[in-house]
Amino acid sequence: MDQHDAWLLDVWRVVSRHLTLGETLEGVFPLVTGGLSLGMLAIRSLDRAGGSVATAAAESSAGGPGDARTALAAADLARIMTWGERRETVVGDRRALEARLPGLAPGGMDGTILAASLAPEAGDPYVLLLATTDPGGFGAGRRELAEALVEPLTVAVENDRRLRELVRLREAAEAENRSLRSKLGRDGAEEAIVGAGSGLREVMEHVALVAGSDAPVLILGETGSGKEVVARAIHDRSRRAVGPFLRVNCGAIPTELVDSELFGHEKGSFTGAVGERKGWFERADGGTLFLDECGELPPAAQVRLLRILQDGSYERVGGEKSRRVDVRIVAATHRDLRAMVDDGRFRQDLWYRLAVFPIHLPPLRERLGDVEALASHFAGRAAARLGLPRLSPTAGDVELLVRYPWPGNVRELAAVIERAAILGDGRGLDVARALGAPTAPRAVPPSPALHVEPSPFPTLDQAAAMHIERALSRTAGRIEGPAGAAAVLGVNPHTLRSRMRKLGVDWSRFRP
Repeated sequence: MDQHDAWLLDVWRVVSRHLTLGETLEGVFPLVTGGLSLGMLAIRSLDRAGGSVATAAAESSAGGPGDARTALAAADLARIMTWGERRETVVGDRRALEARLPGLAPGGMDGTILAASLAPEAGDPYVLLLATTDPGGFGAGRRELAEALVEPLTVAVENDRRLRELVRLREAAEAENRSLRSKLGRDGAEEAIVGAGSGLREVMEHVALVAGSDAPVLILGETGSGKEVVARAIHDRSRRAVGPFLRVNCGAIPTELVDSELFGHEKGSFTGAVGERKGWFERADGGTLFLDECGELPPAAQVRLLRILQDGSYERVGGEKSRRVDVRIVAATHRDLRAMVDDGRFRQDLWYRLAVFPIHLPPLRERLGDVEALASHFAGRAAARLGLPRLSPTAGDVELLVRYPWPGNVRELAAVIERAAILGDGRGLDVARALGAPTAPRAVPPSPALHVEPSPFPTLDQAAAMHIERALSRTAGRIEGPAGAAAVLGVNPHTLRSRMRKLGVDWSRFRP
């Protein structure tokens, strides 16, 4: 490799290490100063719409890059644009350059100047300007060295443009997110958690204690009690708040796909793996991964989860390369993991890793003082979603809600309030009817001449629920496997779980 190639390779290395144009020129300038005796290196951007040329980045041995922006006459801008599209190189003193391309060189650029066009993939062109005070100017092979900078600095311009576009898109997404939160009345994490100062006070104190660390958190609570809301609060208050927060429902992943979903797979690792795929851990790198219903993980996945909790390393399915991620784990379950450890259905060492900081989330029936605030919150959300005027529960509505046992916790309350808003038909909340059967029709007075006996037959959903419960009773609550309820009923375990959630069938009641 000759000296020219080695010099150019160093320039490419600088370009590949930096994304912003300013950082790139700062690294390139010392490399090219020796070989070209440069006094200034500048990149100017042409603004067709604004009719001007501006300094995008500059480095100078004398100190300043000169004026930042120069207004151009329409004819001068057109002349520079035409020259830039032809990708020609112009060499001469400042007077010669001004005669041909007026306004292109910034103030402070003296001596012999070389101007070359840089054309990124999109947008208006840029101009590379090099100035040397050496008496030989850009002769004796120096012009070839200078023109060799065009290709790497074009890449640098494109990197800078793409970075600014990504920043713009991120800022737009954050602004949209703030706008949506404002419309939903969720301007901050504290405001999103109703009951943070009353029924959930102890929970939020624990959240504040653990959020600043990276310790794994295990949230224990009944289905629908708000475990994901607490997990998000931990993420929002942590140093990882700028990173991703991803939720994966471990109970909804088919057993044969758990490893692929969590850890990813390589192309060709199994039938149907037509390309490589990032798993949930890889996608959550730098943020928080919320493992909902972690008690449903099969034993093989528990082993791999234990490894990633221990040292942050894992392997994709079908891969041999060990990968590392920086992910905080927040797990949640409604099951009794301690009992599952005792009977061998959950690994004891994984239990110790996950339960570093357990948080017990009380069911709604144990914090009835929050019902009124929650009902008001959900009523406002339902009104906004349904396009109704502002709705609020009355004292009578609250009395009915407090007397209800809430087996489905906060999730059920949200559904009841939305149903009450629909039944109220814009006039208010019909909580009394909403707490009855979800599909109950409006009461119609019977005809005095016709007496109709109630039907002895259950509804289709009731019959399906009873059929599933008989299968669960036969299999002692087991869903998967050859002796599971899914096999008895001849359906996919994932399909059965989905159907059970819809019908409100709790499989845990059938476990011995």
